[in-house]
Amino acid sequence: MALRNTSLMVSMALACVPVLAQQGAENPPPAMAQLPAVDVKASRSDNGVGTSDAASQGSVPATLLENRPLARPAEVLETVPGLVVTQHSGDGKANQYFLRGFNLDHGTDFSTTVDGLPVNMPTHVHGQGYSDLNFLIPELVEFIDYRKGPYFASTGDFSAAGSASISYRQKLDAPFLQTTLGNNGYRRLVGADSTTLSSGATLLSAIELMGNDGPWTVKEGLHRSNALFKLSDGTQASGWYGALALYDASWNATDQVPERLIASGTFQGRPFGKFDAIDATDGGETSRTSLSGQWHDTDRFGATQVSAYLLHYTLKLFSNFTYFLNRPSTGDQFLQQEARDVFGFSSSRSVAHAVGSYQALTEFGLLARHDSIHAGLFDTQNRVTMATTRVDDVRETQLGIYGQTGIEWLPKLRTLLGVRADSLNVDVNSALQPLNSGNASSAITSPKASVILGPWNKTEFFANYGAGFHSNDARGMTSRVDPRTSSALQPVAGLVKAQGAELGLRSEAIVGLQSSLALWQLDFDSELVYSGDAGTTSPKGPSRRYGVEWNNHWVASPGLLLDFDWAWTHARFNNAYTDGITTGSYVPNSVDEVATGTITFKNWAPWTISFTERYIGPGALTADNSVRSNPSLLSNLRIMRSLKGKSSLALDVLNLFDRQYNDIEYYYSTQLAGEATPVNGKVVHPGEGRAFRLTLRLEL
Repeated sequence: MALRNTSLMVSMALACVPVLAQQGAENPPPAMAQLPAVDVKASRSDNGVGTSDAASQGSVPATLLENRPLARPAEVLETVPGLVVTQHSGDGKANQYFLRGFNLDHGTDFSTTVDGLPVNMPTHVHGQGYSDLNFLIPELVEFIDYRKGPYFASTGDFSAAGSASISYRQKLDAPFLQTTLGNNGYRRLVGADSTTLSSGATLLSAIELMGNDGPWTVKEGLHRSNALFKLSDGTQASGWYGALALYDASWNATDQVPERLIASGTFQGRPFGKFDAIDATDGGETSRTSLSGQWHDTDRFGATQVSAYLLHYTLKLFSNFTYFLNRPSTGDQFLQQEARDVFGFSSSRSVAHAVGSYQALTEFGLLARHDSIHAGLFDTQNRVTMATTRVDDVRETQLGIYGQTGIEWLPKLRTLLGVRADSLNVDVNSALQPLNSGNASSAITSPKASVILGPWNKTEFFANYGAGFHSNDARGMTSRVDPRTSSALQPVAGLVKAQGAELGLRSEAIVGLQSSLALWQLDFDSELVYSGDAGTTSPKGPSRRYGVEWNNHWVASPGLLLDFDWAWTHARFNNAYTDGITTGSYVPNSVDEVATGTITFKNWAPWTISFTERYIGPGALTADNSVRSNPSLLSNLRIMRSLKGKSSLALDVLNLFDRQYNDIEYYYSTQLAGEATPVNGKVVHPGEGRAFRLTLRLEL
C-alpha cells in the first residue's frame, strides 16, 4: 500500500510540471520580470500590492515585533491577523490558539515551523498537532510568513486553517545582553552574539534563562533554559545554515477551576479565590534538542532548496480537569508522558520558463517525516503513579509531494495552479491491549487554484480554492477497544479532508494605508476530538465555517503607525450532534469575533510608545448554544527609551487596566470533593492581573 501511494504521488507531481518543449540548456528560459515568486519570500518589509497570491497571505518583519510587549513567546503569532493566543494551564505547556472559528487546542489545523523545523506533533499524548512554542526566542525572529486557508501546495498537515513560518536571524547588528525583571517573580536573561569566523561563515549564539511564579497561590515555579547555535554562510540567493537548539522547562500548573467554586469563595472549609488550585500537584516538565540545516542555491534556470532536521523531545504532564468525578477517593489526576525522536527533510525546485508566449514559474517539492514515539497515559495522585491506562510505541511516517505553476497571462491577470499528494503510514504497538495494535495507512490528494487580477488604482483582487487536510492520532487509526471502559471502538480515518475558498482584495489606494479584505469558507469532513485523559481519538461530524477578515496597516506619518485587524466567523456542524450534555449544531469553543489594534509612536527621540488592545468575542460552549463564553478585552503598553548607542530601557505593562477576564472557558461535568453527584457548569482559567516588566537591553 505504501509503495502504491508513493508511486501515485510521484506521478501526480510530475503531471503538474508543464512540458516545456522549447526549454533546455541551450535555450534558457526568459527572465521573470513581473511574475512574483510562488513563496513570496522576498517581501519582508511590507504586505503591499503584488507581494502575495491571496488576500490573507503576508509577512511580519522584526520591526513590527520589537515594539510589542509579549506575555508569552507564542504571542508573536498574534501579529498574524485574526489569530489570538491564550493559555488554560501552566506557562510551560503549549498555548491555546484561536483562528477562523477554530479553537485550535494546542495547534491542530494551524501549522507552525521555526527555521524549517516543524513544531506541530502528530500522535501527541496531550493533543493532536500539539504545538509548543515556548522554546522560541522572540528577539531572534527576523520575520514570520503566514498563510490562511488550504490554497498553497507547499503546506500540508495541520495547515487547513493556516500556517506560519518563523525564521530566525543569521547574524546580529551587534551583540546584546538583555535582562527583564517583573512582579510575581518574573525574571529573564537573554544574551546573543554573532561572530564571523575565519572561513567566512557566521556563528550566531544565544542563551536564555527565564523564571516566573505568576499570581497563582501555588507558585508556578516556571524555570526555562534555552540555547541556540546557528552557523551560516552565503546570501539569500545561495547559501546554507546549520542550527543546534537546546530547551528545557519545568513548572507547576493551576488548571482551570469551576466557576461555581470561585463564586462560593470557599473550598473544603478554606477561602478559595480565582488564582487558587484544586490539585496543587499539577504541572510538568519538557525538553527538546534539535539539529537542523538548510542549503539553497540559485542558477540561471531557477532555485533549489533542501532542508533536514533531527529532533528529540520529552514531556511529562500532570493534569486534573474533572477533580473527583472518576476516582472520588484519590482524585482524577493523570500523567501523560512521551519521548519521541523525529527526523525529516524537505526539498523544492522552482524553474522559470514559458508556456507558449506566457511567462511562468513552476515549483515542485518532496517532503518526508518520521516520528518514533513512546507514549503512556497513567492514573496518578500527587504525581505518584497508581495505575496504567495505556502504553504505546508508534512509528509514523508522512510523505508529501507537490507541484504548482504560476502563469502571467496578461499584465493584470495571473493564475496559480497546483496539486499536492500525501500519505500516512503508522505502526502501533499497544503494550496492554493487543487489539489496539496494528498497521494502517491513508492517502489524500489536494488540488489548489488561485486567480489574481489587477492592480487597478493600486488594488488587486484574489479568488482562491484549495483542498487540505489534517491527520488523526495514529492510535485512533488502529484502536478497537476503549482502554478505560473496554467498549468497542471503530478505527478512524488517518487523513481528514478539508475544502476551502476565498474571495479577497488588497489595496494601497489610500496613501500610507495597506488594507486587505477576505471572505472565506472552509468545510471539514469531520472535526477532530482528542480525549487526553481517556486515551482515545474520535471524529465528530462534518462542519462548515465561513467568515470575513479585514486587516489594515497605516503609516500615518514616519513616526506614527496604526494597525487594526478584525475577523468574524460562523462555525457550525452540518448535522446535529451531542457534546455529552446538549444536542445542537454549534461547534463548542469556537470564537465568533476577534479584533486587535495597535498604535505605535516611533522616532519621538528618545521615546517609543506602543499600545495594543486585543478583543476576543463570545462563543458557544455547548452544542445548542445555551451557554456562551464571556468576551475579553486586554490592553498592553510598552514605553521604551533609547540609551547611549543602541541600548534601551523598556517598561511593559500587561493588562494595563487590570481588567477581570478569563483566558479560557469550557462547559462540562465536574465533581468536587464533598459533592454527591457531578455538576455541569463552566470551568475557567482566569487571566492574569496587571503586570509590570522592566527590560534593560545593552548592545555591546
